[in-house]
Amino acid sequence: MALNFNSKSILAILFLLGTCAYEVTSRTLALEEASLVQRHERWMARHARSYKDDVEKANRFKIFKQNLEFIESFNKAGNRSYKLGLNKFSDMSHEEFKATMLIDANKFVRPTTKFPKGNSFGNNESLVDAPNSVNWIERGAVTAIRNQHRCGACWAFSTVAAVEGITQIKTGRLVPLSEQQLVDCDTTNKGCDGGWPTKAFQYVQEANGLMSESDYPYKGYQQATCATTGGYAAATITGFEQVEQGEDALLQAVSNQPVSIIISLDGYELQHYGSGVFANDCGSGSLHAITVVGYDATMEGDKYWLVKNSWGTTWGENGYIKMARDMVEGGLCGLAKMASYPTID
Repeated sequence: MALNFNSKSILAILFLLGTCAYEVTSRTLALEEASLVQRHERWMARHARSYKDDVEKANRFKIFKQNLEFIESFNKAGNRSYKLGLNKFSDMSHEEFKATMLIDANKFVRPTTKFPKGNSFGNNESLVDAPNSVNWIERGAVTAIRNQHRCGACWAFSTVAAVEGITQIKTGRLVPLSEQQLVDCDTTNKGCDGGWPTKAFQYVQEANGLMSESDYPYKGYQQATCATTGGYAAATITGFEQVEQGEDALLQAVSNQPVSIIISLDGYELQHYGSGVFANDCGSGSLHAITVVGYDATMEGDKYWLVKNSWGTTWGENGYIKMARDMVEGGLCGLAKMASYPTID
């Protein structure tokens, strides 16, 4: 028996099919959204994040979702030497992240410090002495990863890491030192509003040293008064040097001790860096101070700088980042343009 469909029957069937497809799609989207909500809840629990009300939570979820989509899209593309991942910044817009965690380059003029003696690094003849790889963490000259929180004191953390390193190398003692002392007491810099490691090294030299972290603990904000009166200096330096521009000079410097560097950036990807050798154009507009604590190459031959950051252990590789070496003139993100280190005679 032949089936006889009139136009009304066909339209009815098409309507039913369209309705079913719409309902399936709607259910799928609802399930995906519910899954994302659960993922956001788990992320909140891991990072001890809470919001003042449902409106803020909804706004933060929207940003979290956008960041997650970017991360997953980037990682699926493949063919990169690094991966992105969720971290404590995943519910922050990039503009908010820059304003909170980085230093606005337009607000700072590069210091014209007169260094106390000539730079001993950067001469090509000395490069033959530099080993193929160096890891100051393994050599016991690097303290645990710290967290600057929402205070633009990266310059203080970079300075302290370099002073801790040379102190251990010279004395055999690895003592966590006080970033808070620099934030509160170094009036040549601007506390949570940014600063320069070279100025901080000069402060450490002139102030006859830094107190320990335990004696002058970090607060995450600039206090009204400097609390060093009667305090005992746990480490002192006799001077500081600026590394000649270029990665050859930086390599020689890092082969001797951890080195403070300034990077220039605006990149969205660094906010979400997860693992691997970061090798992307960082852009410009903002500055960040970090500390090079070694260098090496991966099994695939990707050469990198091993860098200590101050954003806690949930960012990057347990608080560290590998940054590509010998990729562009002046170093990735300009990392070999403003490097400096403390000295102990």
